[in-house]
Amino acid sequence: MLQGLTAEAVRRAYEVRKARSSFFPREGGVDVAVDGFAYSVTGRQEFPESTDPERSARLVVELAHGRPGRWRDRKSRTLEEALGVILGEIEARAVEDARRRQDEQQAGAEREVRWRAAMDVAKEQAVREQLAQVLREEAGCWQEAAVLSAYCMASERRIGELDGAVDESALDSARRWLEWARGYVRSIDPLSRLPKMPNTWEPTPEELKPYLKGRSPYGPERRG
Repeated sequence: MLQGLTAEAVRRAYEVRKARSSFFPREGGVDVAVDGFAYSVTGRQEFPESTDPERSARLVVELAHGRPGRWRDRKSRTLEEALGVILGEIEARAVEDARRRQDEQQAGAEREVRWRAAMDVAKEQAVREQLAQVLREEAGCWQEAAVLSAYCMASERRIGELDGAVDESALDSARRWLEWARGYVRSIDPLSRLPKMPNTWEPTPEELKPYLKGRSPYGPERRG
């Protein structure tokens, strides 16, 4: 029976190979490959323990792929006569599997497009945050420089007020301190020189995660 199935499958240009595994004792099987999909067909005795010659001679064929398929020897039709039906079922399943594979590939391509679009948006937001962080740091330095600059101006006024009223060595020390302070203010004031566009870097996966809304930065098939 399996030889007949194999011969007909080969005639239809399908690949046939020995079944990878057996699930029942006293059974034989082949794998029929159609369009890259392999379908295991096994044949066995329906009643292997029966002492009735007629019952023990009955065979059952099973198609173990997706939904179950089973054919038995019956008076109205032998299994040899059902080989065309069995191959027809295999061909129908191959069509369904090919359609399912195409749908999965299309869905995967659509996920890839959506993921790449989300990655582009996430990169823009991550780079924006890099620039915003530099801006916050420079604004903080500018505020500190403004406070210290006001202190320097007040200190200069105070030195002028006490000129001639205190020891000259004390005034000299105050002037030296004021000079150092003004140099320090210039060094931290971001507006003491013309501001320039900060350098940015390629965001890391961890930097992208907050902007991906649960997606993974490592690929469309993974979750964050």
